[in-house]
Amino acid sequence: MTDSVTGPKLEQRLAPILDLLQKQQVVHAMTQRQAQPRASLIENLLIRQQENELHRALEKLNGPDAAHLLQMLTTDKRLLVWHELPDSLAAQALIELSEAVAEDMVEATPGERLEKILQELDAEELAEIADLLPREPLEKVKALLEANERTWLESSLAYPEDSVGEIMSKDSLIASDDMTVNQAIAHVRSAVELPPQTDKLFIVNRHKHLVGVVPLIALMRHDVDRHLSEVMDPNVVFFSPEDSAEEAGHAFERYDLISAPVVDERHRVIGRLRVEAIMDFLRDRADEQALANAGLSADTDLLGPIWEGARERWPWLCVNLFTAFIATRFISLFEGTIEQLVVLATLMPIVASVGGNTGHQTSALMIRGLALNHVQRDTLWYIYRKETAIGLINGLVWGAALGLFAWGLYQSPLLGLVMMMAVTLNLVLAALLGVSVPVLLDRAGRDPAMGSSVVLTFATDSMGFFLFLGLASLILI
Repeated sequence: MTDSVTGPKLEQRLAPILDLLQKQQVVHAMTQRQAQPRASLIENLLIRQQENELHRALEKLNGPDAAHLLQMLTTDKRLLVWHELPDSLAAQALIELSEAVAEDMVEATPGERLEKILQELDAEELAEIADLLPREPLEKVKALLEANERTWLESSLAYPEDSVGEIMSKDSLIASDDMTVNQAIAHVRSAVELPPQTDKLFIVNRHKHLVGVVPLIALMRHDVDRHLSEVMDPNVVFFSPEDSAEEAGHAFERYDLISAPVVDERHRVIGRLRVEAIMDFLRDRADEQALANAGLSADTDLLGPIWEGARERWPWLCVNLFTAFIATRFISLFEGTIEQLVVLATLMPIVASVGGNTGHQTSALMIRGLALNHVQRDTLWYIYRKETAIGLINGLVWGAALGLFAWGLYQSPLLGLVMMMAVTLNLVLAALLGVSVPVLLDRAGRDPAMGSSVVLTFATDSMGFFLFLGLASLILI
């Protein structure tokens, strides 16, 4: 086990490094205040000493810990740590970093050092970050790989984005169906290193076609003289490299898989899909959807430069301002009504707020259902009926409660009726939109999470104002 597992907690391991970075910042600030001619020399000596201490402290980390450290630092300290990391450690950290931070580290690394870092990675690891790398250093490192490794890397890069081929690994244990159990055990033992998450042998016939699997534990339970063709399970869950990685993830969950073979069009094993790769992909996808729902991209860096963060949010702020302006136009249609009944101005935000909450709840369920492939054409109408019924029930219950509150507060039963009707209608509308917006985005080939919140907020606010003030105009005036 690595030190990150058996040693002290991550925070305790990183504390000395964070202290060194803080000390370096203090030294720089103090020497800058001094007007002595030797202040710069003293600062350089102290910083050089602290950089040596930092380098020694960083050598004790492993790749994931170094990546975590980089993620939690501001840009200036992040670059300092990155330049002090040994090449082998920097390579392992690079494949663990988020896309935004990894891109920044690559851009800040001189070409010569970047090539040395990339040489520490194998073909599978290079495939993970290839789209973040400049073409020239990547080609130079590819040329240094063995022919079979280079071929595998190039074929891996040719597969579609978010496909099984993009995240599969090439390491797998393959055995012939005419082997005996004893020969299969010897074959496993002869492997220089057992590939990670290896739980089964992939069995092929004399034409190299996949015909079954044998769990490793099953080798211990069968007679050593039996052939693998007799003990194998012919019902194999397999994937092609063009399959969707997200759908493969659902299959892993459905069948409780640890690993699965990837086959070409001739049914020959060309790789293996591991649960680790699937979990990484699904976690990244979940992060993307969570950020997309807030109008942010997946490569948003919490500790990145201020100007970049501001520019990233401009498009959605622009959309929000535009939709908010349109919503105010609905209010302006009833200026006369509000002038006669000022109390309406204090109650209409409640109608809009309750509708927005209901719409976001329905939308969240729909986005999850679409991601898990639970929403089909024949079930969509049931979802519409169910969510509409829920919106109607909640509207009547809570609309009546708010109506009674408005009646008691302002001593107007008609105002209470308007409140109940507006809330009920807005909750029904919010439920319909909560189903429709993600579905329409999905049908258009867009991420259902992207923009759903903006559209729902605009619709529930606008219609909440319109319904409440429109009913007030009809009933109260």
